[in-house]
Amino acid sequence: MAVDLELLGELSETSGAPGHEDRIRDIVRDSVEDEVDEIRTDAMGNLAATVEGSQNPEFEVLVAAHMDEIGFVVRHIHDDGFVQVDPLGGWDPRILRAERATVHTDEGDLPGVIGSPPPHTDDNPYMRDKDDVRDVFIDVGLPADEVEDVVNVGDRVTLSQSLEPVGDLVTGKAIDNRVSVYALLKAASRTVPRVTVHWVATTQEEVGLRGAEAVGFDIDPDLVLNLDTTVANDIPQFVYEEDYVTELGEGAAIKFKDGVVLPNPKVTDDLVDVAENQHIDYQREVLTAGGTDTGAFQRTHGATPVGAISTPTRYLHTPTEAAHAHDVDQVVDLTAAFVMSLDGTEGYTL
Repeated sequence: MAVDLELLGELSETSGAPGHEDRIRDIVRDSVEDEVDEIRTDAMGNLAATVEGSQNPEFEVLVAAHMDEIGFVVRHIHDDGFVQVDPLGGWDPRILRAERATVHTDEGDLPGVIGSPPPHTDDNPYMRDKDDVRDVFIDVGLPADEVEDVVNVGDRVTLSQSLEPVGDLVTGKAIDNRVSVYALLKAASRTVPRVTVHWVATTQEEVGLRGAEAVGFDIDPDLVLNLDTTVANDIPQFVYEEDYVTELGEGAAIKFKDGVVLPNPKVTDDLVDVAENQHIDYQREVLTAGGTDTGAFQRTHGATPVGAISTPTRYLHTPTEAAHAHDVDQVVDLTAAFVMSLDGTEGYTL
């Protein structure tokens, strides 16, 4: 397995719920500070690391990956010490029972569990007919007065999970989208671009593409390449083959459509050409619902040509998201090769 498990593990296991991405931002800054000409952040927490082009610095490319993971925010502390939360991002409430969680307080991280009634009580008349995230309670195992002294409404909560290799896969929490942050860092370390490149780690994607919208006003790029995960439904559980979207092990996914964007066809063609010329395995992604920062970048600063490379991922928005090591490597290779192919003479007006 060629994937740098130490770096990917650090990115995956480190917590960074929307609006509180500071720990991930520190990892990104430490990783790129010796390889770029300038690093700056903004009031949304986005980080932009800029490398001035060696031949055509006036042509500016923005390569982005969002740092945040789906999580929760504390909405209420009950008299018995249980912590009730509100979602930050798209959770399926059915998978949340019996998970470990971490409450991030001003006093430090507080471990907890999301409880689940035993099956013996399934006929309990007080149990709801349908799971709802608003019914998630964190048990931190402390008396109520101690909980109230430490936990505050507004504190962030993330699930706790370690990164593990499973055969040819890597699985853990926050693969969406730390695997793309990983690809961004690895690609940045191996490129000497002829054009100016802004390597950007964005915030708050999981709650409405908010960080990317802010970056669009601060940086006016000639081209945007966004990195994110995409659905791999190639599992034998009630999924038709046409709904797989992508398949693990088949390479990087070049996006042709999702629920919020139709990428610039000239950019998409160039990505395909680079992949084929460099013998990089790729597959074509058509996602019928959902979206990424690509859509926000396309139109926040007027009409901007955009393209996107996705890492196929099974079990998205769960604590056991899984990506194939070969696909991760191919995303890094395609990102680096595409950036190195640019000389600033490209025209993306349709």
